[in-house]
Amino acid sequence: MVHPFNRIFGLGDKSTEKVEEVSYNPDEVVKIPVKNIIPNQYQPRTLFDEEKIKELAQTIHTHGMIQPIVVRKTQEDKYEIIAGERRWRAVQSLGWDHISAIIREMTDTETASVALIENLQREELTVIEEAYAYAKLLEMHSLTQEALAQRLGKNQSTIANKLRLLKLPEEVHGALMNKSITERHARSLIKLKDKEKQLEILELIIENDLNVKQTEERVAKLLEPKEETKKRPRLKGINKDIRIAMNTIRQSLSMVTKTGVEVESDEKEFDEYYQITVKIPKKKS
Repeated sequence: MVHPFNRIFGLGDKSTEKVEEVSYNPDEVVKIPVKNIIPNQYQPRTLFDEEKIKELAQTIHTHGMIQPIVVRKTQEDKYEIIAGERRWRAVQSLGWDHISAIIREMTDTETASVALIENLQREELTVIEEAYAYAKLLEMHSLTQEALAQRLGKNQSTIANKLRLLKLPEEVHGALMNKSITERHARSLIKLKDKEKQLEILELIIENDLNVKQTEERVAKLLEPKEETKKRPRLKGINKDIRIAMNTIRQSLSMVTKTGVEVESDEKEFDEYYQITVKIPKKKS
């Protein structure tokens, strides 16, 4: 039987990884000792809500295991979870000796991908865990962002925005994980290329409970001095219309910079004219 996910990501028959041959019905539900099961080594989720695990445990205690977990055999009596780690944790908390499971033959790549996609579909990951999942899928399947977006039914911009968060310092990742800041806060920090400045604003956000607009204003102020330090011709003693034109161009460049585009500009004064050279990257960083 081909898992639906295999068709989407082109796995299955083309995989060259060795899978241990075992004799069992792939759809058969069996009882496996809880102690013989290990978590998925590719699990993208790093935080598990203990309250939700307790609620799930109570549901299982009352109604039983409605849906078995899915595992793969790793050793003679050991099994690795492919899907259903929350159910396994809930059963552990109940002190059960065995758990209902379906055993599947899957390679490392398939196991990792199923774990990532299952969690993405549940939409319960933090934004950093989601970004990590996208990055792993791109790496494992040698996909472009556009191709991954098509396979997952998402916009490419959504995936691109999440991946940009991975460039931020670990301290920012931690703040996102514990929900001290939002994704929009973090995206504002991307405009600052200096790590110290990013951490400076991060501290201000947390200590002063800044909203996104206030954060963007703080970031903009840090970016302004960079523009002011550039050499500019003095506009004293020149025609008022020319002075207005020059200032309008400078303001326009400043507005573009605040959108996150790294615009490079250089002004030079000659006897007969002023020259403004502008470089705009083809791709927004």
